[in-house]
Order: sequence, then C-alpha cells, then structure tokens
Amino acid sequence: MFNKFQVSERKIRVKIAYLGPQASFTDLAVKRAFPDEETVSYVTIPDCIEAVIENEVDYAVVPLENALEGSVHITVDYLFHEANLAIVAELTSAIQQHLMIHPAWSDSEEQIGKILSHSHALAQCHKFLHKQFRGVPLEQTTSTAAAAKFVSENPDSFLGAIGNELSAEKYGLNILHENIHDFAYNHTRFIVLHKTPDPLTLPQEKSMEKTTLMVTLPKDRSGALHQVLSTFAWRQLNLSKIESRPLKTGLGDYFFLIDVAHEMDDVLLPGAISEMEALGCRVKMIGTYSSYLLDN
Repeated sequence: MFNKFQVSERKIRVKIAYLGPQASFTDLAVKRAFPDEETVSYVTIPDCIEAVIENEVDYAVVPLENALEGSVHITVDYLFHEANLAIVAELTSAIQQHLMIHPAWSDSEEQIGKILSHSHALAQCHKFLHKQFRGVPLEQTTSTAAAAKFVSENPDSFLGAIGNELSAEKYGLNILHENIHDFAYNHTRFIVLHKTPDPLTLPQEKSMEKTTLMVTLPKDRSGALHQVLSTFAWRQLNLSKIESRPLKTGLGDYFFLIDVAHEMDDVLLPGAISEMEALGCRVKMIGTYSSYLLDN
C-alpha cells in the first residue's frame, strides 16, 4: 500500500472513513490532513474501524484521546479486542466548543429545554453548563455534529447543541456562547488506521515519532509492571503515555496501552519487546508512526 504522496502521484484518491456526520471534529481534522481525498462518514467509531477491515475504505480516522477527558475507551478497547489494524499517523487538533441553537429561537426568552452533544464535549464544558444552565437536561449523542444535526432538524423544540463552528455553519445554527470549554488547552489526538503498518507522510508540522504497544502482564506475578517499565527505562526510551484498561476477563485483569516516544528501530525497541516477552508478557504492536500538529 502506498503512502499518501505515492497515491497522489498516481492520481488515485484514497477513501477515508471518519466519525461523522459531516462537520464533526473528526471531519474537521480529516479535512485539514487530507484535503484532496475522498471521505466517508460513519455513525460510530466501531463502524469506522470495521469499514477498513471490510475493505469499504482505505483508512479510518477516529479520536483516541482528549487533553481534558482522557482516552476514548471504545477506540482503545476495539483495537485490542476486535481489530488487527495499525496506527499509521497521529493528528493533534485544537478543540473549540460552542453552544448553538436553532435560529428560530434566537430571540426567545425561554430557557433551553435540553442540551445535546457527545459525552466528552459535555464533560469538557461541565463548569460552564453547571453555572449557566444548571438543571437543564443533558443528552449524549454519537458526535458533536450529530447533536447539531438533530437540533437543526427539530426547530419546534428549544434545544442546544455543543460543537464546533463548522457544524454551526453546516447545519444552519446560531452560536449562542463561544468557547465554553472549561480549560483553554483543549486538544484531541486522532489516529489514522490502516490494514498494513506502513507509516503515512503528511505535509503538516511533525511533533514526534511514536510507537504504540499493548502489553498484557503475566498473571499474578509480583513486580511485573515494574519489570516492564524497566525494559524502557534502562534503554532510555521515553514513554509519552501509559494507561491500564480492563481485559474483560475478570476483576483485576488489565492490559496496558503504552506510547513510546521513539520510532521502531533495529535495536532498542525490538530488544524491549523481546525482554517483555521473555518475562511472560503478551505484546501487541499497534503501530510506529509520526505525530502531526494540525493548523488551528
């Protein structure tokens, strides 16, 4: 499989799945990273991932982590339990949340009856919502764009949606309050998934090289996690992230998502993986790739 520039040289457009509908934050990231490629929206993150597995698309772009709310667990768990795909690039994008309403209610003095958005967006705006709209019901949707779309299609009800400026424009909504997220640094990491592990090269600013591993410790072995971390420490391999997730086999059973700030080489990372396997760990490499900063 060719990288993006090889595809472009052959005038072959690749097809990219993203968490939709149109004007979601994932759509916005895809438009910035792949402005010339064909994109297809899907309703859920598993739908995006399955589209790659079933050869409906070449790549999928899904959210992995938000600076305020942490990991998107369904992405992590699906990659561990269900999918055998590789991360071939990472996209980091600033997230600005706005409260939007249908223009039919712009002059209304009534209180908004319900506010809709993705669970992460609602959590990112918790302080604002608690102060300004205490008692107003909050409803989760599959994406911020899905919330905006729903509000646009239901003008008879005074509803609010939290999402980006693109979704307000796309679905004809008015922004009632701008930048309502609780903390200024609100960024999301999106990952680009592919069937083969060939890294993508993109024209955006590159921030670092990464390798992502999923590690399952040997059962009931004292000091196993310490030994795993030591395999990286004595090789001076910096970890940019480590997180535990339930194995779903019983209480106390976990696997670990580990991001190493280092590309796959011929010595250090293979040595660390071999050492972990010698300790009895199961190691699944999810990808070695470049991380890119998208324009705000």
